Amino acid sequence: MLTHLKLRHLRCFEVAACQPGNGTTVFLGENAQGKTSILEAVCVAMRLQSPRTANLADLIRFGEKEFAVSATLAGQELLFGYSGNRRRMTIDSETMRSSGDYLRQSALVVWMSNDDMALVRGGSEGRRRFLDFLGSQLHPPYRPALRDYERALRARNFLLKRDAYPRWDQIDAYTRVLAEHAAILTRLRRELVARLEPFAAEVQAEVSGRAEPLGLVYEAAGGDRLEEVLAGFRDEESRKRGTAAGPHRDDFGITLHGMAASRFASEGQQRTTALALKIGQARLFLAESRRPPLLLLDDIFGELDPGRRNALMAALPVHSQKLITTTHLDWLRDHLQPESVYEVTRGMVAPGT
Repeated sequence: MLTHLKLRHLRCFEVAACQPGNGTTVFLGENAQGKTSILEAVCVAMRLQSPRTANLADLIRFGEKEFAVSATLAGQELLFGYSGNRRRMTIDSETMRSSGDYLRQSALVVWMSNDDMALVRGGSEGRRRFLDFLGSQLHPPYRPALRDYERALRARNFLLKRDAYPRWDQIDAYTRVLAEHAAILTRLRRELVARLEPFAAEVQAEVSGRAEPLGLVYEAAGGDRLEEVLAGFRDEESRKRGTAAGPHRDDFGITLHGMAASRFASEGQQRTTALALKIGQARLFLAESRRPPLLLLDDIFGELDPGRRNALMAALPVHSQKLITTTHLDWLRDHLQPESVYEVTRGMVAPGT
């Protein structure tokens, strides 16, 4: 359990601290006061990444040069500091040599927000980020394979752009490296989608209250045969000067009743499907790791009708610690009494009543 959190020079906060309860903690306040940034800080402390930006420098408070987040998790003191040119990761004051060493001792995290609708009706990039966040928490080989793939992809794209006529002998050397890591990512992503599907389908039925068969279909862009696929794209790559296939273009399709949810589902169904993916992720974590994940719920309840809201609350993993942001408590009191309430105003955090 997360029992203490402290932020320094993060987003709108100069310094802030709180003590989450073992069950549900609520951060109450108007919009644009800093509530979401608190949950973001928890995610960064636990997973070394933000669900809101790929660039951690964006989290540094204006006018400062670094930020730091410390958290007490199951009695251990985790600290992550970022200064733009270096990262600091410690557990009980011991410096971790690698992010893997740090992450193995942190918590699994599920982030839920209104932006999750983009999983259903947005572009493929958001769904890839979802798979990467899921895979990097469940499988130790996932994160290094993704990092090495992205490094090889940048080098290959550089060579495609560098010369007036591509030097295929040099480019092909990176193609082989790219294909090696692509095969790992493709296998892990295919397995993730297959294992996630039954959990997401289960939640879809529970939250919607009716039979709405949900399906997930992995769509690999080259994957296991990447070298062969890229060999057929040489003319296109010579024109566009970029890698035409690979996991950086992967996607997964989402269907309801066998039809594309992005095109044929109602807005309510799409919202439920987005929630089903995230709660399905939480159930998958619990099933495979035997550890209830930490749930970060960013103001997701206001857009739901009472029926779906009630069903969502019932579907959340019972033993997971929950950190919730909201602009009012009226709806929440109908479901549970939070152990801790904090009021957030203009970058200040104070115990609520």
